[in-house]
Amino acid sequence: MTTGLLVLLGVLLLLVVVVFLLRRRFLLSGLGAVTMWFRPENSPRWSVGVAWYGGDALLWYRALSLSVRPQRRLCRAGFRVQSQRSAGRDDLALPGDVVVLECSTAEGPCQLAMEPSTLTGFLSWVESAPPGA
Repeated sequence: MTTGLLVLLGVLLLLVVVVFLLRRRFLLSGLGAVTMWFRPENSPRWSVGVAWYGGDALLWYRALSLSVRPQRRLCRAGFRVQSQRSAGRDDLALPGDVVVLECSTAEGPCQLAMEPSTLTGFLSWVESAPPGA
């Protein structure tokens, strides 16, 4: 009986790992999909995830999750980049070469961090919002 239970637990664990890997592959396969770190205002912790930006919103999915729904949806109409800086001493969870953006959104202030190669495309998307948006 215990051998059967161990086999069942092993199969379930393998299934969770496969679903997790397939979800990540699906998220990164989309046009405009990039690795991005997110930190809400007054939070000491950065969360890594995959962001899709296009159309009128940025959809951010937590990397260590099985959810198929985005954890954050930031509308481009209310999105403003206030400043940008290199990762510093307070950003220990981030790789050293990322750029941190201080942003204001309709949901409140937040910080986004991304690799420099991603920054130009992202800022172009933000700045190309329709007039009045």
